[in-house]
Amino acid sequence: MRSNTVILWVLAVFCLVVGAIYTVWNLIDPEYGRVEWAGTVTLTLTAVLAAFLAFYLELVQRKQGGTLPEDSLTADIDDGDPEIGHFSPWSWWPLMLGGSAAVVFLGLAGNFWLSIIGVVFLVVSVVGWTYEYYRGNFGR
Repeated sequence: MRSNTVILWVLAVFCLVVGAIYTVWNLIDPEYGRVEWAGTVTLTLTAVLAAFLAFYLELVQRKQGGTLPEDSLTADIDDGDPEIGHFSPWSWWPLMLGGSAAVVFLGLAGNFWLSIIGVVFLVVSVVGWTYEYYRGNFGR
């Protein structure tokens, strides 16, 4: 977590410096000559967000009172938390969900009737993925 904190502090300082350079550059440009607000605000708020995250991670590390296995150079792979989540490697529903979402967005870009068909497949895919463990061999 310490390395994440350092990276985020560096990112915050970098975005602040680049934001200042960007603002000054726009001010001294003879053709433009004024502050370009979209880029200035974006870079400044990116720096603020990175600083918030770095500050939060520092507080969490201080509250834990130790280092995580990911930060220790002498740690083994087994020292970390083995529980990542539950995944279904044989499930086809994520592929169906991605395909139907692509059809929905393709319909938004092209013909709207294609979005309606995509939404139907999207709903079927979400319901199928949600309830795949309630039917067939894996039903409880």
